[in-house]
Amino acid sequence: MTDRQTAAQEFLGACGWGAAQRAYLSGDASDRSYDRLWQNGKTAVLMDAPPGKGDDPADFIRIADYLRGIGLSAPAIYARDLAQGFLLIEDLGDDLFARLLQVDPAREVALYSAAAGVLRHLHRHPPPAGLPDLSAADWAEAAAFAYDWYARAVTGRVPARRDQFTAVLAAALVAHADGPRVMIMRDYHAENLLDLPGREGMARVGLLDFQLAQMGQPAYDLVSLIQDARRDVSASAAQAAVAVFARDRGESAEDLDRSIAILGAQRALRILGIFARLCPVAGKPGYVEKIPRVWGQLQANLRHPALAELRALCEADLPPPTPAALERIKEQCAKTSP
Repeated sequence: MTDRQTAAQEFLGACGWGAAQRAYLSGDASDRSYDRLWQNGKTAVLMDAPPGKGDDPADFIRIADYLRGIGLSAPAIYARDLAQGFLLIEDLGDDLFARLLQVDPAREVALYSAAAGVLRHLHRHPPPAGLPDLSAADWAEAAAFAYDWYARAVTGRVPARRDQFTAVLAAALVAHADGPRVMIMRDYHAENLLDLPGREGMARVGLLDFQLAQMGQPAYDLVSLIQDARRDVSASAAQAAVAVFARDRGESAEDLDRSIAILGAQRALRILGIFARLCPVAGKPGYVEKIPRVWGQLQANLRHPALAELRALCEADLPPPTPAALERIKEQCAKTSP
């Protein structure tokens, strides 16, 4: 066993799960990984978040406690070793929205409507204290990953108008999408949401991957839900989610559509860069195949009149993800893979 595996086994032994059967459950774009445990007819999940890799298990605990405190379904925490980055948490099961919809696409409208209802519920409650609150300039800088990583991976250079790009996007955010803040979970999509049929109301939606929560624009998590980088969301499901989210908000449909477009563009630009970066930095080629979907979402958002100046910059500076461009990114991935 590696040192990390030995440390994990010692943690499980200390919290009474040392004899449990273990099976790898999942990993993601971060360095976290999850194992499902079985012991004496019970299950739990081991979260392994290596220290110094950007994800602090203490943040997961704090946000999970907050979400459960307002009646939502985040995993309960059974045991912790924050110094080594291990948590033993509640097993919420396997009924991820994405998995359920592969089997029964007819449930999409209902599931997405329920997820939008959770956001309405969340926004009615004061957020926990001390969450990061980035400025519009910070959000624009995050979107510049599209220049720093995606454009450079394809063309070999960072476009010269990078600073102009961030200034234009920051101005659009300030003008149209920088109002009162709420807590956002940031990765609110079908692979982080579960159906929990044994629970009622808002608690029926299980929540995962929220430890990077921060203050943000109200429509951000809605955009994350309906403009999913990992699956195509039907127009009917997206429209239903928007309708549920908009109920009683006192915001015009025109204003909400504009916010969705601007936040959607920011998010798509950032994700383009992240998916390209995961090749040379982490040797993870699987995300390259998702780039065309994100590119399509970016183009749809850029068609909004409020983004005309940003659209012109993106058309000039960001190359489309042609097969040749994607292969160029993958070649860089191969150089760092084990």
